[in-house]
Amino acid sequence: MTGSRRLGTLLVCCGLAVLPWILALAAFLPSTVRVSNWSTAWVGLDALEALGLVTSGCLLLRRDARGSLTAAATAALLLVDVWVDVTTSAGGWERVEAVAMGLGAELPLAAVCAVLAVRSLPRRPAEVVPRYHSGPALPPGVPRITACRRLTSESTRTAGVRPRDAREPR
Repeated sequence: MTGSRRLGTLLVCCGLAVLPWILALAAFLPSTVRVSNWSTAWVGLDALEALGLVTSGCLLLRRDARGSLTAAATAALLLVDVWVDVTTSAGGWERVEAVAMGLGAELPLAAVCAVLAVRSLPRRPAEVVPRYHSGPALPPGVPRITACRRLTSESTRTAGVRPRDAREPR
């Protein structure tokens, strides 16, 4: 088993192992609790969101592909902010304010960040399917590449990637 397959298996197992913990939390946690560092938690979360938005914007302006990473993380932080804000609000006008902030600011920003994350992913050259590999069924009208070809350093430079098989010949 390769390293990435082992890591993938480990992550799936860890995710499944959390499920009993979630059930235990749902059953045994009190419905209300007094928190001593409430303002610190919210200031920290909002500071991380601001840092993520600024960093994603700067990387987007520079057309840097790493912006997809910061945009994805920022989208996740914004979703967590909405979730925690709405679920911990006291009700009444506080709940209305939390929902309004979520719908009016945080969810739209999270959507923008998610779209930015997907659109700014680095583009890879078309996958080459070797002659001996039948591969998955392709939709009608999509040609199958039947011969392997070595990518030149020029084609990888224009695509912005450098796959392992595109190294300069020795």
